Amino acid sequence: MKSYGQFCPVAKAAEIFCERWTPLIVRDLAAGACRYSQLRRGVPLMSPTLLARRLRQLEAENIIERRPLPGGRASTYHLTPAGAEFVPLIGALGIWGQRWSRRQLSEGEIDLGLLIWSLERGVRADAFGSARTVVSLQFADQPAGKRSWWFVNQPEGCELCLEDPGFGVDLYLSCTLPDMIYIVRGDLRLARALDSGRLEAHGPVRLRRRLAAWLNLGPLTAIGSQRGEAATAAS
Repeated sequence: MKSYGQFCPVAKAAEIFCERWTPLIVRDLAAGACRYSQLRRGVPLMSPTLLARRLRQLEAENIIERRPLPGGRASTYHLTPAGAEFVPLIGALGIWGQRWSRRQLSEGEIDLGLLIWSLERGVRADAFGSARTVVSLQFADQPAGKRSWWFVNQPEGCELCLEDPGFGVDLYLSCTLPDMIYIVRGDLRLARALDSGRLEAHGPVRLRRRLAAWLNLGPLTAIGSQRGEAATAAS
């Protein structure tokens, strides 16, 4: 980590937390990611070598702790009290970003893998009840190999499947990738997406009524843009 060469506590904290990627690592740890593979999915443009080095640096600064798994061949990562104390600042960054950052997606921000990771870790698997419920998500604008995704929901958790799991689909969803990103980010309200046909949902009424609960969109989606671009982004 590069030093500002200052004794100021703002400078000292910035040396740790303002390094590129570090706030996103803390974001994902706070959201429940703990394995190296999970952290990799949250920062797909970060090289594995850099991620491993950054984790070692954060461990050395007592921001995270590494806990070896039984057998000693792998570890999980967790925020220390010092790291957890930074989480509200990550939340404040998100609030500022919702209010003041550019809302229109650029080509480089339309990231299928990151969206799927966000959905997989964020959905409420028990939203449909105790019975196993399979949700099929189709991206109409994606090539065949990236178009279809299945989420198998049971009270104990949600499993993402890259191929049809063979249980039968209970709820079908169809959308373009940018529109689903706008929904997850809060720029395109779920009700508007359904009413306009930009998100199609087919299945029993009781399941369609639980779609919002299943998506489990975070509190940041309720924060409106102050730049006047949200309407443009969602139009």
